Amino acid sequence: MNEVFAQSAQGAGSAAAGGGFGSLLPVIIIWGAILYFFFIRPQKKKDKERKNLLDNLKKKDEIITVGGIMGKVEGIIDDVVSVKIADNTVIKVQRSAISRIVIDGKVQEDSNSCALGCSK
Repeated sequence: MNEVFAQSAQGAGSAAAGGGFGSLLPVIIIWGAILYFFFIRPQKKKDKERKNLLDNLKKKDEIITVGGIMGKVEGIIDDVVSVKIADNTVIKVQRSAISRIVIDGKVQEDSNSCALGCSK
């Protein structure tokens, strides 16, 4: 009698193991889609906006660096930007260190800057 139960249990176990990958594949595809639409795609959009901001940087633009220094662009040579932060004070920063451009005294907000706690 025990042999009958052992054979039926063994058959059930092999059936479940054989269909494992087939039933797991839709879950993998769904998670891949979730990762793409919620993480990868928005990050690519943000990177594209940032590249556009840095490529269109020009003299006399008022900027804010990632360190919080505000100033006016005095010159651009390759990836080095000269920023005037006070009278007779010009610093050089890397182009990638520029965070935002100030237009008419207002900081240009990017689309993801108010993710937490901003009210519009």
